[in-house]
Amino acid sequence: MMNRLHRFRKPLHMATWMAAVLLSLMKAGNALAMTVPATGSFAYDLYDIGVNQILLGPVGFTGGVACMCVAAILAIRQMILPAAGVVLGGAFLLRANTVVETIGALIC
Repeated sequence: MMNRLHRFRKPLHMATWMAAVLLSLMKAGNALAMTVPATGSFAYDLYDIGVNQILLGPVGFTGGVACMCVAAILAIRQMILPAAGVVLGGAFLLRANTVVETIGALIC
């Protein structure tokens, strides 16, 4: 008898949970834009090395090209789903300058 009642309560519980999720997604929040740290600070040195010299430099470009080559090999082997993921990662590395400007993060 208890098992039958439990089945009828579950959809109501799921509907309440889904309503709470939808309401939390519709709540407006503050947008944070990427701010470059002040020149001379320790955070700027980390930003300069991590973003300008590695991600936007030759290391990021080489990684993006390598990802595209690996994706081509995976596609030839009919491994389409992993190839799609590698293509997305390679595109992220190749277009890193656009991604860095648009993603939005706060570096203190």
